[in-house]
Amino acid sequence: MGKRRKARESTLQILFQIEFDSSSLEKIVNSYWENIAYSEEEIRSYSTWLIEGILSHKEEIDRIIQSVSEHWRVPRMAIIDRNILRIAVFELLYEEKVAPSIVINEAIEIAKKYSGEQAGTFVNGILDAIRKQLPKIKSSLKENEND
Repeated sequence: MGKRRKARESTLQILFQIEFDSSSLEKIVNSYWENIAYSEEEIRSYSTWLIEGILSHKEEIDRIIQSVSEHWRVPRMAIIDRNILRIAVFELLYEEKVAPSIVINEAIEIAKKYSGEQAGTFVNGILDAIRKQLPKIKSSLKENEND
């Protein structure tokens, strides 16, 4: 398993814990890394970047997910699925070094592993719809930053 995959899976596990734990983010993250078998700096660093970015852009990420989700409101999605989507959408928006197809494929594989085969299909459908609108979404975000 690659380092970015490990970082994404770590991020998913931390985001999942945040959903249920009212402790500080720092306490949750520190506790996670103390109890995980691997702790290479590159994995921690990428995971930290993902977590901080997702949490600071959560409203915009959820709005983007909601804009393409015809039958599901984000709060009603399975916790694992919505957090996998948040990770992938953040990467699609802000990770310049990874191709969108790789981000989407990674999200699908993680969904299959942690949520199930149907989740892979669900995640693929949402992310593919976002990928098709990505230039428009990024342009809109840049316009909002300039305002």
